[in-house]
Amino acid sequence: MTDRISILTADAPAPAHTFSQGVKRGPFVQVSGQGPVDPATNEYLFPGDVAAQTVRTLTNVEAVLTAAGATFDDVMMLRVYLARVEDFAAMNDAYGEFVAARCASGVLPSRTTVITGLPREEMLIEIDALAVLAG
Repeated sequence: MTDRISILTADAPAPAHTFSQGVKRGPFVQVSGQGPVDPATNEYLFPGDVAAQTVRTLTNVEAVLTAAGATFDDVMMLRVYLARVEDFAAMNDAYGEFVAARCASGVLPSRTTVITGLPREEMLIEIDALAVLAG
């Protein structure tokens, strides 16, 4: 199997901790959990607005996918970590519109949504992705 490659792009927030934005090995791309952060300023955006945070978070996921040579049509699974259960409907609407617009194949990725605590109070959402490139 080929070596692991760290994915790094200025179009997504720099990792705040000791991990890569993404890792690619062979056809597999794992995107680390992304949040609603502006990559230019590293500021958390849209406090209290889970729909806007969802779009920003997915935009960051997309930037890492792009840097790895992948698209949402390559994504097999998205995991959504949501801070508040009452935000599910608004997140789901924003998520659905964003992802559907980027899946030209019409096949949406699998998804798991977990209600959990997140590392920062202003984070309402975090999303990671697993993609497999067509060979």
